[in-house]
Amino acid sequence: MLFPPQPPTLDKPQSRRTFLQVAGACTGAAIAGFPSFVQGSPKATILETKVISKQPQYYNGWPTIARRANGELWLTWSGGRENHICPFGQVHSMTSRDNGETWTWPRVLLDSATDDRDSGVMETVKGTLLVTTFTSLAYKPILERANLPPERLARWKACEARLTDEERQADVGEWLIRSTDGGKTWSARLPTIVNSPHGPLQLSNGRLLYAGKKLWSDQKIGVCESKDDGLTWQWLAEIPTRNGDAFKEGYHELHAIEASNGKLLVQIRNQGKNANSGETLQTESTDGGKTWSEPHSIGVWGLPSHLLKLRDGRLLMTYGHRRSPFGNQARLSIDDGQTWGEAMSISEDGIQGDLGYPSTVELGDGSLLTVWYESMLEPKLAVLRQARWMLK
Repeated sequence: MLFPPQPPTLDKPQSRRTFLQVAGACTGAAIAGFPSFVQGSPKATILETKVISKQPQYYNGWPTIARRANGELWLTWSGGRENHICPFGQVHSMTSRDNGETWTWPRVLLDSATDDRDSGVMETVKGTLLVTTFTSLAYKPILERANLPPERLARWKACEARLTDEERQADVGEWLIRSTDGGKTWSARLPTIVNSPHGPLQLSNGRLLYAGKKLWSDQKIGVCESKDDGLTWQWLAEIPTRNGDAFKEGYHELHAIEASNGKLLVQIRNQGKNANSGETLQTESTDGGKTWSEPHSIGVWGLPSHLLKLRDGRLLMTYGHRRSPFGNQARLSIDDGQTWGEAMSISEDGIQGDLGYPSTVELGDGSLLTVWYESMLEPKLAVLRQARWMLK
């Protein structure tokens, strides 16, 4: 996720899921500072869809894409995996200097002794790259049942043996790594208090805001902030639970955006026995994130969502659609997130629900690039797919 002003286009050649159970527009009016839009039903025109992951021997999951100020694209995800749940996850990355036409060979950014899962990526206004992840022991119930083929069971046990039980418990957490040299070198892991798949965003006043869930102790959802370019994080505010909902079992995987009017929006994956299960809920803040409204339905079935502010001020949400037609969808808001338009299909050829977590960037020519993960018939393990598309 990047922030205005948008970068120029590079010229060539410069050119869960199971874990969650375990871890417990303006009609006739102008958007301020942007042209007016007439309420209608925009369409997504898909220009190209393709698989971009390069290692079919691995399960690739839960990616995030960001566009740097120099036009370079960064993509991070959980790679090196055997399956949706296993002990082997690593944080992988690829880059593109030609708007996603080609991608570099994957690079391992982080490989802890526990499972490194969902990964977010962003560039701050100082040019610092931030990559988020969390560590998980969701594989342990599977290992304890020992209901695995002998060779696979031996691999899992060997991986588990790298740490003692005490060391393993100390290793779980919500993490971030930083690079101040364009991704050449990276810091050690830094704690972030909360986690969510697509990571934090930078506000217009320079603060970094991270909406997410505190996963392992004193579970709660809310926002933390950083005032030092991601080095340290402080708890800012809890997001309330809607009357009748259970947030521990039902609220997961948040993402935030700042609208053109300064309002902050956070969308929440809502599931379990809560009302509107399977939908995306939304909460708002008008005081910089200090207080939040009670989460409410926006009438969108699908999850989790990624939020992006387009150059013209409109807001775009992209999200997985884990029922027929299996795929990914997008919706626009032209009123700073008060309402969301009709669903637009980005993909609808999935074979089942193990897919989604789309994230989107706006390219220099106004087209959009969305990346997600998906289990397909071939190859056997989940891949990364991308679609380049236009709003019409």
